[in-house]
Amino acid sequence: MRQLEYLVMLGETGHFGEAAKRCHVSQPTLSVQIALLEQRLGCALIDRTPGLVAPTPAGLEMIASARTVLDTLDGMVAVASVSQGALGGLIRLGAVPTFGPYFLPHLLPRLHAAYPGLRLHIREERPLLLEEQVADGSIHCGLGPAPAAGDTCEFSAICEERIFLGVSRRHRLAGRETVDLASLAGEQLLTLGRGHRLLDTVRDLARVSGAHLVDDYEGTSLDALRQMVSIDMGLSLFPELYVRSEFRSDQDVHLLRIEGWPGVRTIGFFWRRHSVRDAHYRRLAELGKAAARDLLG
Repeated sequence: MRQLEYLVMLGETGHFGEAAKRCHVSQPTLSVQIALLEQRLGCALIDRTPGLVAPTPAGLEMIASARTVLDTLDGMVAVASVSQGALGGLIRLGAVPTFGPYFLPHLLPRLHAAYPGLRLHIREERPLLLEEQVADGSIHCGLGPAPAAGDTCEFSAICEERIFLGVSRRHRLAGRETVDLASLAGEQLLTLGRGHRLLDTVRDLARVSGAHLVDDYEGTSLDALRQMVSIDMGLSLFPELYVRSEFRSDQDVHLLRIEGWPGVRTIGFFWRRHSVRDAHYRRLAELGKAAARDLLG
């Protein structure tokens, strides 16, 4: 197991010294153990050319398998410790940046009160990368839209979040509370970059309304999109919790509801199917659903 841990960390860091530091062993110890693992398997796992430490093709496959094995072992330990009331002791949680920062401050106090011994390692990541990390075991559980690979993950919805259309206060639609799809024909729609599910949502809106997706600008955050909308560079979509957290009535962006279009997204927790910690993540989702209900009504 230790050899597998060393291999995974070496793959993540690309540096023997840094991998040894994170594994709390000396560099010679880690190097020897990697060499013993290669000897046992009969193939090279790490390319040690000068100035470069990188997994070989066989090493990449081995690292993926090692993550699965280590995640299963972690799950077995977590299940054994569930009687201690700590929900397994540790959850590595990934959250999408368009939801996590605005929801987790409401969930974490509730979670800590219920499981004071639980440790959370939280990482923000774009949905597509987050789904990959849940699949390979580097993240235990994700928080965001339902993953596209539904056959490999369990998903437990916690809320439906409304999505608003933002326009500049100087825009012709700024005097309205709602807008129909036909009124968006020819408008310029801004969106987040690749890897964000909001990109797919904006594409859908452009398709059904006749609006144009701006292809020479991809926002890096909702804040960046809000600034672009405020100076009348285009229109964009904003999720409800972001609106509640970051919008003020006196700023230069006006929000509308879109008639004849769903205008919601389903958010929840997801984890690898058949995980031995399924009960832990379902309990996490139950607490998330209660927090979302109190927050969104």
